Amino acid sequence: MSRSETIAKAAYAFLIPSLLLAGNEKTSFAAAPAAAQQEPLPGAEYHIYKGNTHAHTMFTASHGQQLMNDKSEGATETGLPVDANGVQRPPRGKVLKPDWQKYQGTPSEHYARAKTNGYDFYVTTDHSQEESFAPNSPTNAAWLATKQQALDATDHRFVALAGYEHSENNGPGGKGHLNVINTSEYINALAPGIDLPYLYRWLKTAPPNGEGEVVACFNHPGRNSYNDWDYRDPEVTEKITLLEVVNGNSHIHYDAFVRALDKGWKVSPVCGLDNHGYWGISHHTSATCVLATNCTKVAILDALRHRRTYAALATNLDCRYAVNGKIMGSTLEPTETFAFDIAIHSEGTTKDADKITKVDIVADGGTVASTHQVVPPALSLRWKPSLTASTNKFFFVRVWKAGGGSTDSKPEIPVAWLAPVWVVR
Repeated sequence: MSRSETIAKAAYAFLIPSLLLAGNEKTSFAAAPAAAQQEPLPGAEYHIYKGNTHAHTMFTASHGQQLMNDKSEGATETGLPVDANGVQRPPRGKVLKPDWQKYQGTPSEHYARAKTNGYDFYVTTDHSQEESFAPNSPTNAAWLATKQQALDATDHRFVALAGYEHSENNGPGGKGHLNVINTSEYINALAPGIDLPYLYRWLKTAPPNGEGEVVACFNHPGRNSYNDWDYRDPEVTEKITLLEVVNGNSHIHYDAFVRALDKGWKVSPVCGLDNHGYWGISHHTSATCVLATNCTKVAILDALRHRRTYAALATNLDCRYAVNGKIMGSTLEPTETFAFDIAIHSEGTTKDADKITKVDIVADGGTVASTHQVVPPALSLRWKPSLTASTNKFFFVRVWKAGGGSTDSKPEIPVAWLAPVWVVR
């Protein structure tokens, strides 16, 4: 059984009692009575699985941990050269390290190391404009290898997923990178005639790679990326369901997340480690976490597609919540009353640094609708605030802990951002 599959059964065995709270309040808790300890979790049918939704292998050959500077090669280049067909190569002055295979390799090696380091799922997403993927074709050798190695690495306790990064660097039609996961084919963002509207049209009908759904994610966005979040329609909104609130273990894209939500995109937070080699697999402390029924390709993709995710700067933080009985990531029918049920737990630890200190409910425009100061800080909590709102279109939850998260350990920033719920208005 995966380490994550034990969470719903054991992780909350000593939950602090639930109270109804509204507004900004401080509350002290006593020990929970036996009956309260057995209260079902919100979304109890889901387990929490943890992994990485953004990784680059040796097929991203133009940049990465496998390369080094070599001045003997003559003049160096800035940036990444791209030819007239949109194919990208390493800049002059960058060469393979003599022992490059210590740092970078095949998708299968990435998956093997992810398994060893306790990941439940791992997505490889090489840049599709790389020389490895030219010419662009469903039968391209690197593309076929990417998909086959993901299939071979998947077993009863680990899901390997194949995808690619669609890197629109130049426009027209806006700039921004996206991960496209589980398609049978791929396109090059830098090829002539390809822009963001083209990608969005393509995503609507792109066939999946075997089982499961096609899912896409906005990567490391700026506040006004993607032509300030333009070209959205209902169909593509149901394909691009994720956004990297955390990139590279510590880079936070919170302002872009709120901006995308305000512009009508229904995106859920993820953490893409964006590793261009092996180092991050064993050293990064952040993760994309999903609520899924089991650890299978179909179930993990279903969780990504239906926005049951959160981005966490600490892999031992287990989070879930429901509103009006519907799990995070859901869309609620029109209402003005919102009954939250939030359960947070620092799993497998007794350290003071892992204790939860604060939980926020955030609404449209980044407005904090309610704050719960945890006094004293606790390893587990259950918070059940009830809010009234007549115009808000979404809410989401943020979590803080005493020692912060990620390699930077900053207690002043949240340690987790949870999927929104949306309201039909």
